[in-house]
Amino acid sequence: MTTSPSILAIRLGLRAAAHLRYHLRIRGLEHVPRTGAAVLVANHVTYADSLVLAGILSRPPRFLVYHALYEQPALNWFFRKVRAIPIASRREDPERLEVALREAVRALQDGELLGVFPEGQLTRTGDIGPFRAGVEQILAEAPAPVVPIALRGLWGSVLSHAGGPPFSRLPSPRRRTIDVTFGPPLRPEGLTASALERIVREMRGDGR
Repeated sequence: MTTSPSILAIRLGLRAAAHLRYHLRIRGLEHVPRTGAAVLVANHVTYADSLVLAGILSRPPRFLVYHALYEQPALNWFFRKVRAIPIASRREDPERLEVALREAVRALQDGELLGVFPEGQLTRTGDIGPFRAGVEQILAEAPAPVVPIALRGLWGSVLSHAGGPPFSRLPSPRRRTIDVTFGPPLRPEGLTASALERIVREMRGDGR
């Protein structure tokens, strides 16, 4: 798929913003396939996680994004432009969930990168929460290599739940050091959400 000039400009802007705001230590980026479908699976710490990853990657990913955030007037234009996929929990809106999962499957069938945060919400403690089974359903219908990603160093950001809800305090002027580690691609056959959670935990190691 050809990247439009507007999408390219957005990606370049995200890359510049990520490097200006954070000192990024990136490992294993070569594990992300340069062509073809792949699922990127990461732990979820802040509302900026997808933006940081989009600024690092050389290919434009499509992220599953919580629908309430997707629908924010100030953000909706951006999310539509980068073709994010709004999603809800099964308890909240099962119909919206199924629509999102179908669109995620379609993205993989079209050979795109799909970004998933299987916790389904930002961590409240800095630890990694249980990975939900939606990722298993996606892989069952559209098998693709899975690249595990461990984010470390974002806990404590004004965009995280450290010290209170996101945006509830002033940001620190200090430039944070963020570790972003990409693991080798995993075969989708038989891969479970709990196994992915364990792998991402091991990759992140101690600390937040």
